[in-house]
Amino acid sequence: MNPSPARPSVKHLPVNLFGAVMGLSGLALAWQIAHQAFGVNAVIAEGISLLAIVVFLVLTVAYGLKWAIFPDVVKAEFTHPIAGNFFGTFTIALLLVSVLLGAYNARLGQAIWALGALLTIALSGIVVARLLKGRSDSSHSVPALLIPGVASLDIVVTGAAMPMAWAHEVNLFALASGTAVALVFFVMIFARLAHHEPLPAGMTPSLMILVAPFEVGFLAYTGFTHQVDMFAAMLFYFGLFVFVVVAFKVFRLSVPFGVSWWAIGFPMAALSNAALKYALMVQSAPLIVIAIGILALLSLATLTLLVRTLHSLAIGKLLAG
Repeated sequence: MNPSPARPSVKHLPVNLFGAVMGLSGLALAWQIAHQAFGVNAVIAEGISLLAIVVFLVLTVAYGLKWAIFPDVVKAEFTHPIAGNFFGTFTIALLLVSVLLGAYNARLGQAIWALGALLTIALSGIVVARLLKGRSDSSHSVPALLIPGVASLDIVVTGAAMPMAWAHEVNLFALASGTAVALVFFVMIFARLAHHEPLPAGMTPSLMILVAPFEVGFLAYTGFTHQVDMFAAMLFYFGLFVFVVVAFKVFRLSVPFGVSWWAIGFPMAALSNAALKYALMVQSAPLIVIAIGILALLSLATLTLLVRTLHSLAIGKLLAG
């Protein structure tokens, strides 16, 4: 007799679904640049921003319920050597949403950014501390490990314009620690991918996370220094190179759809924002065409993921465990 299918429950809500907020927020910010640079209707960016905020609120309430009702499940998820890294999707989402909300209420945006920065730094410290205990399994060095590492760089990306007197030093601390941690984690992950078994098919989309350190690094560095120099250009171009390489591995029909596909959203959004910013700074027509193409690809990918995720939720598969 076949066992009855699991009933949908908030117990099975994965924390990495906050990657959807990251992708939507990054897409909104990219369309904001397109509005400012090319005169694209601002309604597009505003609509995506509102959607990102709504999704964030819904997921926060839902995951809060999961924490309240199933605390042991959340604890197990947080302490898991791989799944625990995805809690960085929540802190990054918090930072990105602070920018979106800041457009409506500056004080609210600043408060949320401060909270996001605090949680991000704390999570990054916890992840590094776990590794320093020793005897870490190299098979756990998967692309998701970069999420809490790159998260500190997002503090700078979202907080470069914060008016608080202490914000400058927080951004400098985040830029320094995030750069070093992301570099170390990238080397660990690259070594694991090169010398061990390939990632399971379900984790293949997470390869796109390898793009994030360089494009988020570009955005953080240029936002902090207010210029695009040779170092910034190198970050952008290497991130673009990594994107082209992993795209041929990720975008395959053989890779099954799942929540893990949202791992492509934010890295592609970071690349889109970086490409637009870099192309406009250097005023290169070919680069502008490439940046527009990346934005179009990001928009199509995000729409596809959103539709597939809502369909999965509607048929009860998303929360079925």
